[in-house]
Formats: sequence, structure tokens, C-alpha cells
Amino acid sequence: MSRTYTVYFAAFIGTICILFIIYLLLFEHERTIRGDVVQGVLIGFGLAFASAQAYARIKATKVNGWTTMFGLGLPGNSMLLRAAHAQYFPGPVTVPQEAMYWWANADGAGHTLSGAHDYMLHFPADGLPPNDAFWSLTMGNAKNAYVPNPINRYNVGDRSGLVPNADGSVDVYIQRAAPVGHESNWLPAPAGNFILWLRVYIPDAAILDGTYAVPPVVDVT
Repeated sequence: MSRTYTVYFAAFIGTICILFIIYLLLFEHERTIRGDVVQGVLIGFGLAFASAQAYARIKATKVNGWTTMFGLGLPGNSMLLRAAHAQYFPGPVTVPQEAMYWWANADGAGHTLSGAHDYMLHFPADGLPPNDAFWSLTMGNAKNAYVPNPINRYNVGDRSGLVPNADGSVDVYIQRAAPVGHESNWLPAPAGNFILWLRVYIPDAAILDGTYAVPPVVDVT
């Protein structure tokens, strides 16, 4: 189920649960133990799903088309936050000081990422993800699986041999066909829609305090 349909489904389930509770409270009806148990399970499941979806959108941070959630693995976090994470941000749960993750399925203009277009992710000079370990950008298809490609490259990063521009900036070319003269900075894309994951390990303070913003993915077709 796509994220858009998930939102509608959560709203629908939440509305049904609220109406059902109103019906139970305001209208007379025959009660049985079995009926009460079934009703409790269904209402509990529905409200839990809708609440997790709503809370996920409150806690998620979206900048330049990239979505992340801060503080997921911190001790003392509630089960509601964990459920929200599982619903909206299916990434690893770690303390932010160990790793931070972002995902994007749309470019900076809000258009769905697709192999029918060519994209560029431009990191300005001194604008690569600040860290004390490493970072990587990973490609996944619409089902979040690796994308077969002729050079068997599934991610790029500070250990993949990216070649900087003369001014120190770095361009990552995200497209189906190899960019002539920039093959070292090519992240192969599938024919259909795709998802990007940015992972930063042992992130610096600029990431942890939200100062650093991941640049947008730009359509250069």
C-alpha cells in the first residue's frame, strides 16, 4: 500500500472507530461477552493504527523532499513512537549518535522519483553529510529492494570514489543510463519508480541538532 493510500486508510479506520464508539455509548444494543471482546479487539487495532499514523506525521521531519525521524532509539521512548516509526519510517531503530537515516521517494519539487527522468544530488563544497565514520546513498526500487544494474553498484558514498568538482562540490548522477564522463559518480536507477536512502554513521552535531539539511534531488532531464 502506498503512503498516500495509507493516510486515507488510517483516516477511514479512525473515523469508523470513533463512530462505532459513539454508537456503543449512545444507542442501546444487545451485549454478549464474545461481542464485547471482538468489538474491543477491532476498535483497539483500528485506533492503534490510526494513532500511529497520526503521530508519525507529527514526529517526522521533512526537508527538501527527504524524511527522517529524530531520537527513535533513545532509551525511554514510548511504544507509540516505535509504532509510528514502523508505520512511516521503516528504517533501523538506533540512537541518533550512532546513525541517522533519511529516505526520499520524490524530488525537491515533490514529483515522484522515476527512472524515466535524470536526477542530480548536488552537495556544495564542505556540504557533504558531516560525520565521524562514513555516509552512503542507496538506491531501492518501489518495493525498497536493490536495483540490478550493469556495474553492480547499489550505493555511493565517501568510500565509493566519488570525484569532486573543481570547486570542491560533489554531484551524484541518479539515472538509468551512465552519465558520460561522470561514471564514478553514477547511481544507477531502475526503469520505474524508486526510493533513495541516505545513511550517516556517527553523525556530527550539525545533523543531531537539525542544522544540516540534505540537499534536494533535482530533476535535470
